[in-house]
Amino acid sequence: MGDYLLLIKSKISEMKIKNKLATALLAAGVFMSGCSEGFLDRPPLSQISADNFYQTKDDLRLATAALYGGKPWAEWNYNCYLPIGEVLSGNMALNYWGDAVQLHTFSVSGSNEIMIANWKAMYKIIAHCNVTIKAIQEKAPASIPEKDRNAAVAEAKFLRAFAYYNLALQWRDIPIIEDNTDLINSPLVFRNPVNDVYKFVVNDLLFAVDNLPAKDAAGRVTTWSAQGMLAKTYLTWAGLDAKGNGPRSQVLLDSARLYAGNVCKLSGLFLLPNYADLFKTQFNDNPESLFALQWAPGTGWLEGNMLQIYSPGGAEISAAGQAGWFQIAPTYDLYKQYAGGDSIRRKATMMLKGDYYAELNAAGGGYKFPGNAGLKKHIIGTRADNSAPTMSLTSSTEHNAMLRLAEVYLIYAEAVMGNNASTADADALLYFNKVRTRAGLAPVTSLNAETLFTERRVELAAEGHFWEDLVRLSYYNEAGAIKKLNEQERILFTYDNGVVTKGDPLAAVTPANSTTFKFPIPSPEVTANPKLLEAPVPYAF
Repeated sequence: MGDYLLLIKSKISEMKIKNKLATALLAAGVFMSGCSEGFLDRPPLSQISADNFYQTKDDLRLATAALYGGKPWAEWNYNCYLPIGEVLSGNMALNYWGDAVQLHTFSVSGSNEIMIANWKAMYKIIAHCNVTIKAIQEKAPASIPEKDRNAAVAEAKFLRAFAYYNLALQWRDIPIIEDNTDLINSPLVFRNPVNDVYKFVVNDLLFAVDNLPAKDAAGRVTTWSAQGMLAKTYLTWAGLDAKGNGPRSQVLLDSARLYAGNVCKLSGLFLLPNYADLFKTQFNDNPESLFALQWAPGTGWLEGNMLQIYSPGGAEISAAGQAGWFQIAPTYDLYKQYAGGDSIRRKATMMLKGDYYAELNAAGGGYKFPGNAGLKKHIIGTRADNSAPTMSLTSSTEHNAMLRLAEVYLIYAEAVMGNNASTADADALLYFNKVRTRAGLAPVTSLNAETLFTERRVELAAEGHFWEDLVRLSYYNEAGAIKKLNEQERILFTYDNGVVTKGDPLAAVTPANSTTFKFPIPSPEVTANPKLLEAPVPYAF
């Protein structure tokens, strides 16, 4: 399956020669530099040896904490999070990067480096989770209470499920690898059907639901994280068998409603009052954050949160006196979604000329954006702004959330509506309107598919979710998803004193069609493993 599996195979062979425990040390060592110092108190690696690792609950906590950040996540966070979630979907545009322009124009080739990075990073994350699960199951002694062993495994299974969910969305049929040591003797593997992948994700998440605590240290996933992700998976999976035209599975919609409803009604969690606070580092791992990547300042290239390289501003809002590189920008199509008074979320998501941000360059009196339009989410400012003296342009201290409570509220409302054209269900409206009123908007008295779709788009813009929403829609309404893409105004714009002027297209956009919603298998992986082009085979559960 390509160079990363050859590396894994080599590493595993070496580990077998030394001892099985070295496998766990590899996982801990690779990820440790990428996790927040405040996330967990850790002993130095020099104190971890074959005689004591995985021998206590603290060892298990160390091993699983290491899975929340680090190089594989950093590679995905930098290369894929915004380019795939936002550029491919039409929310943003990114010039001067040919592979990102391919996403923008629906002309993704098998050699596209952004697409390849997504595949490789997710399988690396899966491999580290597999290694950790296997080590806990084989090395942790019975003296560690079973609930603590199961909780540690559940954390790794949650993260593995997230990675497989991502792969299923992008490629549909993909290989399920549960034990990387199997690749030593059988490195060439077939793909498995996408329904099996979603079933595998659900099984992992059900285990996490049952074995994760209701409360834990800030930043760690809980049963509510797992139930929110499970609801999201069921909601997505519900449309798959419709094959682009038909109602969604009511059984799976009901499951999404059940688990999202549990989070809404039983978790005791709540939305932050101020939407913009969600993206400030002093609110990292807040009660609304159900799963966030954990980052530390001062890490090396592709080891930390590199999202500030997309900054549209200059050195005065940079961590280390260096301006952003790529200057990703919102499209005119995204800008239009904020018409009608949605100014709170707009300003927290995108900067327009003249916008003032007190939290950026605070020591210098704040920051007034001089440009036309640029990204605001994930742009957190200077070292002083964040009390992070070792932060760099490529090691932001923002713990960017992959799953938020507001999203679960919207999942619940959509699951309640299900296959109906609209709903006035009181519970659905309650949680939907919590999201709207936080944004300063009037509550609604009924919901329909378009209302829900648009609300997700503006609430979650620049958080990597919009392409997921389009793929989900294509499962059961392919014509509608294609129409949405082909009607987009995927162009940049200028903004000056309230006057908006449309720009020229970055490049000619190929009309979307039924193949647009699935990536090609990366060419290097096909070269290394021709079985990836053969028909998928059922997974042996």
